[in-house]
Amino acid sequence: MKKKAVLRISGPTCASCVTSIDQGLGKFKKRFLISLFLSLPLFYLAMGPMIGLPALQTPLAISALIQLLTATAIILANIQIYSSGLKKLVQKSPNMDSLIAIGTLSAYFYSLAISLSLWFGNKATEEAHFYFESAAFILVFISLGKYLEALTRGKTSQAVKKLIGLAPKTATVVRGKNELTVLIAQIKVGDIVLIKPGEKIPVDGIVISGYSGVDEKAITGESIPVEKKVGDTVIGATINQTGTLKVRITKVGTETMLAQIIKAVEEAVSSKAPVQLLADKVAACFVPVVMIIALLSAGIWLLLGQPFTFSLTVFLSVLIIACPCALGLATPTAVMMGTGLAAQSGILIKSSKALEMAQKVNLVVFDKTGTLTEGKVLVTGILGNNKNRVLQLAASLEKKSEHPLAQAIVSKAKEEKIKLLEVKAFQAFPGRGVAGKIEGQKVLVGKPKWLKSKLGKSLEKQGKTVVVVSVGKKVIGAIALADTLRQNSRQVVTELKKRGKKVALLTGDNRWVAREIGKQLGITQISSEVLPQEKSAEIKKWQEKGMVVAMVGDGINDAPALAQADLGIALGSGTDIALETGEIVLIKNDLQEVIKAIDLSQYTLRKIKQNLFWAFLYNIIGIPIAAGIFYPLTGWLLNPVLAAAAMAFSSVSVVSSSLLMRRLRLD
Repeated sequence: MKKKAVLRISGPTCASCVTSIDQGLGKFKKRFLISLFLSLPLFYLAMGPMIGLPALQTPLAISALIQLLTATAIILANIQIYSSGLKKLVQKSPNMDSLIAIGTLSAYFYSLAISLSLWFGNKATEEAHFYFESAAFILVFISLGKYLEALTRGKTSQAVKKLIGLAPKTATVVRGKNELTVLIAQIKVGDIVLIKPGEKIPVDGIVISGYSGVDEKAITGESIPVEKKVGDTVIGATINQTGTLKVRITKVGTETMLAQIIKAVEEAVSSKAPVQLLADKVAACFVPVVMIIALLSAGIWLLLGQPFTFSLTVFLSVLIIACPCALGLATPTAVMMGTGLAAQSGILIKSSKALEMAQKVNLVVFDKTGTLTEGKVLVTGILGNNKNRVLQLAASLEKKSEHPLAQAIVSKAKEEKIKLLEVKAFQAFPGRGVAGKIEGQKVLVGKPKWLKSKLGKSLEKQGKTVVVVSVGKKVIGAIALADTLRQNSRQVVTELKKRGKKVALLTGDNRWVAREIGKQLGITQISSEVLPQEKSAEIKKWQEKGMVVAMVGDGINDAPALAQADLGIALGSGTDIALETGEIVLIKNDLQEVIKAIDLSQYTLRKIKQNLFWAFLYNIIGIPIAAGIFYPLTGWLLNPVLAAAAMAFSSVSVVSSSLLMRRLRLD
């Protein structure tokens, strides 16, 4: 008699082979919350009376001190922006952080100078305006944006964690006459593992006893459950559906296929070149130009005999009027509206990077199973003089079978309301078919090769699975089974081609099935029988040829490719891993949304460019005025207060432009 025991051993888990990539998310959240909290009193002091809030009877010197302290704390909380921005400035490759650093520090130090003058008794500065709140509010919005970016990056980490969680925690190991429940980490190469129906296969191995159908769709992309008999290999994290299997373990730890998929996802994420967003490209040109104009303006006025304070006012006015409010708002406001419009249409866009990248895509790569197809096996055709009789006999036998395709045949019979017959002397022949007596006659249902029949050969060449039915010694018909195309698959491929996009098919399924699907959809660029960890390498090959690649998938096996692609698009019906790895999620599970996502991204980018144009136009007009171009003619020099008002007006115009995006109708 066998004994059931539990072996409890602690040890390292699969998580030890995965690098954590979501550290720092809490830091970004904390930074934003601190900035927001500290900005509230600053907002009240600086702008409260302007919006009707009761004014505090606080002496101006005390108010200046409070604003200075809170603004200083907010700057220190966001010190990373300054270290990054100033470092890029020194390296002569300024980015958006450089623009933010210059603008906010200019406002901060100008306000500090006014405050010091006030504290030292200069009454002329009592009418001056502080800009502490301008520096602070920019940092609040920027810290929010960086937190949201970190949140999006953290999704990849969640995908890796969920991949790790696919493997069962324990397995039943056979040692002698005992069955021991052990932790997965304690399984060794050569161990014999018992896997019952419905259980997950713990790690990779070879079947040494039993016969079953195994669902490998999540790992390999194969839509039809795979028959496993003695000598066949099995993959960890796949699901044993019917019979009981004994498996000798051949790979553990980092050598398993699941571990290789995890590694491929991590490598794809870490190897992707960072995308330089449009705002950074703008900043790279804008920052040096503004700095040069500010310095030249101040220097020229000094040479013309103006006092240092006059030149300093000019210098600061130029920097303040060029403060990155409008430029900083140009992208996030348009992105916010774009993602909102997308959400209304059932499209979840996780980042501005995804929006900008979608319009650049020139190659769209589709997974097959569950993406272009429904992902489940159905009866697609019946051959024979009496099709109902063929289906009736096959379904009657298959109802007693544990074969992976049996359920599809039985379901078809129920759909057609065909009465099933009584079966006697039922026999199963693993890997071949089933037999039994129905109405006194011997009936066989199985592979064409087993029944020595060529019926359905043409269907097999179309990538379909064929089951032959014989009564006595005479073949009376055949049933074809296959995964069926999704609604809109053909239309989407056609629409993409009309838009000048190339389309490719990337699947783990066999080449006959892939060719047939490609033929039906008009896709000629096909990569089949590709393992999950190899999918990212296929994407990389296309990228090396200069293609900007979007990958559309729904399964665990698509995760490495989704991570490697320039743009990962996941179907809402897909696995959690695919949803976390994808940068765009089609919530409605409709492939037509791929077209909408690309169209929306193009519209949003046009709006971003339009916003940047208006922001630049404002700067083109405002900066020369701030530099004192009219002073020799009129004796008038732009007051920094008016510079701040102009800066606010430019921001309002940019936000208003973005709000007009609500007029767009995607449906």
